[in-house]
Amino acid sequence: MVARSIRKNYKKVRNLFFDFFESEKASGFLLIACTAFSIMLANSSSRSMYIGMWHYEVLGHSLQYWINDGLMAIFFLLIGLEIERELYVGELSNRHNALLPIAAAIGGMATPALFHFLLNRETATVHGAGIPMATDIAFALGILSLVGNKVPTSLKIFLTALAIIDDLGAIIVIALFYVTDFSPMYFASALAIFGLLLLLNRCNMNRLSVYLILGGIMWFFMLNSGVHATIAGVLLAFAIPFRKIRNNSPSYRLQHFLHKPVAFFIMPIFALANTGITLAGNWAEGLATPNSLGIFAGLLAGKPLGILLFSYLSVKVGLTKLPNHVGWKHIISVGFLGGIGFTMSIFITLLAFGDPAVVESSKLSILFTSMLSGTIGYILLTRQSTT
Repeated sequence: MVARSIRKNYKKVRNLFFDFFESEKASGFLLIACTAFSIMLANSSSRSMYIGMWHYEVLGHSLQYWINDGLMAIFFLLIGLEIERELYVGELSNRHNALLPIAAAIGGMATPALFHFLLNRETATVHGAGIPMATDIAFALGILSLVGNKVPTSLKIFLTALAIIDDLGAIIVIALFYVTDFSPMYFASALAIFGLLLLLNRCNMNRLSVYLILGGIMWFFMLNSGVHATIAGVLLAFAIPFRKIRNNSPSYRLQHFLHKPVAFFIMPIFALANTGITLAGNWAEGLATPNSLGIFAGLLAGKPLGILLFSYLSVKVGLTKLPNHVGWKHIISVGFLGGIGFTMSIFITLLAFGDPAVVESSKLSILFTSMLSGTIGYILLTRQSTT
């Protein structure tokens, strides 16, 4: 009886992956629509009103600021909860299974960053090396879902695990390299709250409201510390208890609750607020700059190359093996889907550059390359499913 109850609860917790997958793939299509709508309005007669709306001041800051530093902290909270789930009961809970997506993600982060660095070394835009490192889970899973059941479920799990590790890498990069006006006092205060949250976890405190209130305070301190406030979302996620045989644990309940608000509200709002790119007469010139070329080369070539090479090496030396029904052609296809940067890439762009012209050209390069990478990945997967 006890064993049956444990298996039932364990299955419910693992089903979070499929809830996440369904939310993310649907969100991907919504993001495409929001992006197209945003670009259309930014290049219409309503441009001034549309762009001005996001710069409307609320409590001393623009609406766009609160979206990027406030609402996106909730997005990062969900990503952190997903990482936590993967570590407990997902692909990353088994060392042998985890090594392949970990190796693929490392290659998929290091190689694009290297491509960008080589094209931008000794220039002011070298700080954008983190831009092509990230993979947009929603878009990547959305494209993968278009192929339907013709691709192995193990490939969907591999791509999800890879993208989650990718996001973790991007979070670390943001925390280490995109810090402005650092305040030791505020940062120490944020870490003190984090330490208190971990202590409450150890003491088996399961009241979710306590974690959320303290998490809000930690976010405030992080916001004023110079370290990007969204990092508070990730730290909060790792402090919230996850009981892998209890489907009513705080982490389980919060993750289940956040799926749809993040997928269908926060991410679309972020897209609307940050993709209003004006295509001026010389917009194509921005795509020929070293920074834009670095983003293009990193996402379109660096991603698939890094994912394939590091996956191959990890299998070749015997550290891991390919999932069932997954071949090297599948890994190449997933590599191109990994080149869909979008949300996280745009987010890092906003942190890396202060020049509006560079930000605009970076966004345009991200959108163009992500669309091209996704199209190539889809075509390759479709051909494999028909052979």
